[in-house]
Amino acid sequence: QPCWREYLTTRIEQNMVVNCTCPISECRAQPTTAFIYSIVSSEEVIAKYEKALLRRYVECCSNLTWCTNPQGCDQILLKDGLGYGAACSKCSWISCFNCNFPEAHYPASCSHMSRMTCAKCNHGFCWRCLKPWRPNHKDYYNCSAMVSKAAWQEKRFQDYNERCTFHHHAREFAVSLRNSISSIREMPKIRNLTFVLDACKVLEQARKVLAYSCVYSYYNQDTESMDIVEQQTESLELLTNAL
Repeated sequence: QPCWREYLTTRIEQNMVVNCTCPISECRAQPTTAFIYSIVSSEEVIAKYEKALLRRYVECCSNLTWCTNPQGCDQILLKDGLGYGAACSKCSWISCFNCNFPEAHYPASCSHMSRMTCAKCNHGFCWRCLKPWRPNHKDYYNCSAMVSKAAWQEKRFQDYNERCTFHHHAREFAVSLRNSISSIREMPKIRNLTFVLDACKVLEQARKVLAYSCVYSYYNQDTESMDIVEQQTESLELLTNAL
């Protein structure tokens, strides 16, 4: 029993317990949950084992996923065909269920969030694996595009990138402002500041939409529809700045 306890404890600590088998080389039997509970007595080790089981269960269920809040959240979310995702009931973070990007990015599509374009030859490729976005692009290194066009593409990318970065920073400011107001509201003799907190939440959401609108606008080539999008974006930006 001491040998089994040490073996299982080591496997649990190394996060390898889910698929572990009997230590005898010719035996492929896997220890059951009941057997592990009867051998391992440490509550801390058992807690790690139960977390490992939960992780495995979530990974095996196609309709379940973890909240993608980069600040850390252990909430399990139900995908259930929700598209761009829904707010986490624990931390209010909105995850995207269709791609690996850490948050919902409407109006930018999932393909927009993983696609990069060469400013010289307009070659599209995935920033994750660096493979060509379209398999029929063959002239990777000997691009004959005009320098003026390359310069225009680079300037266009810089403009949208700067706008996107600005809105992300402004969004961080809105979050910081909301946290500051939350702490002030806890002080005695301070009037109700709920409406200010609500305004900060609206400001945060608006900055998020504006940031990903930059991504959407950069990749959208439909001039007619872009005129409408740019007008709506400009209107939202003016109102957001005023707020």
